[in-house]
Amino acid sequence: MKILVLNSGSSSLKYQVIDMDTEEVMAKGYFERIGQPNSFLTHKVGDMKHKFEHPAKNHEQAISFVLNRLTNDHYGVIKSLDELSGIGHRVVHGGERFTSSVLITNDVIEEIKKCSDLAPLHNPACILGIEACKKIVPDMKMVAVFDTAFHQTIPKEKYIYAIPYQYYKKYGVRKYGFHGTSHQYVSSRVAEIMGKDIKDLKIVNCHLGQGCSVCAIKDGKSIETSMGLTPLGGIPMGSRSGDVDPSILTYLMQKENLSPDDMNFILNRESGIYGISGVSVDMRDIETEANAGGYHAQLALDVFHYLTASYVARCAVAMGGIDVLTFTAGIGEKGPISRKAICNQLEFLGVKLDDEKNQIKGEEAEISSKDSKVKIYIVPTNEELMIARETLELVR
Repeated sequence: MKILVLNSGSSSLKYQVIDMDTEEVMAKGYFERIGQPNSFLTHKVGDMKHKFEHPAKNHEQAISFVLNRLTNDHYGVIKSLDELSGIGHRVVHGGERFTSSVLITNDVIEEIKKCSDLAPLHNPACILGIEACKKIVPDMKMVAVFDTAFHQTIPKEKYIYAIPYQYYKKYGVRKYGFHGTSHQYVSSRVAEIMGKDIKDLKIVNCHLGQGCSVCAIKDGKSIETSMGLTPLGGIPMGSRSGDVDPSILTYLMQKENLSPDDMNFILNRESGIYGISGVSVDMRDIETEANAGGYHAQLALDVFHYLTASYVARCAVAMGGIDVLTFTAGIGEKGPISRKAICNQLEFLGVKLDDEKNQIKGEEAEISSKDSKVKIYIVPTNEELMIARETLELVR
């Protein structure tokens, strides 16, 4: 059985076709600048990469072109779309309505739209991808896999904010958490690597990339995470602020005469490590600048590492201990400098890194020292495979 996984952005589309008999990726690609004159597709089959400059005014045109590539005699991996058993869509926010993945119906689409206020940068794009597929392949079974679903097991005392309770009842204002498919995959995978039952492990997973979140997984379930009502909360990220004193927002809005939209843009696009460093959203650029003596670049790194370590400790408190610390996503998988700086601040918890092993990048590996009380692993995430598994389970 073959599953197509789609991740729709506001002007982009990522995809993979996965053979679920072997869980191998048959093809994958990235359509960029949708809606712009210079849109193009990068399509990869095996070791062969193909680039197509192709105008796509909207997601429907982009998806049509992708499906054409997948069935093409020269670039394709399937003879017809009938070989696909279903399409899995990554959906960022499912609110409290969706506690697990679901088959997509018109009612489901309407419920996803209702959550758009909580993820205005993400959910509308997901809907564009879903509705485009409905037009192009109307008879295809489709599944929505939610970033928030894995975190629905977080206890209420850990997701309620200390503001008037009426705002939770009226608007659903609470912690939801994100990167759920990544946290779920990494935690299950590290248990497999260790040969342990996941129910016997207390795992803290650090998903560190352009977006960052830390998650406590006990008995295979999420019980605490750093992101909150939206993907803006928690530890600082590439251009996102993470948690700040709420009074900062009203103070700056008054001083700078800012609207809510202005403030939202600053917190999402001009903050984080970019906001402190003034250099880049890319951690590699920040590290280069810091090595050259850049004060603000080094400060950005110090803030990022301290707050990440602080949230790991918070997750350990939530579980009453920690057995395993995992690192994943771009920085987590390929950032030995950040991994070392974070782990060094957690030695009081028994976290000790092996400096030589820590030089590994992008591969599954244990990087803890022999005398570390906490096992430390690099586990490359595979959200697409997780989405494909969820999709297969439902379309069957």
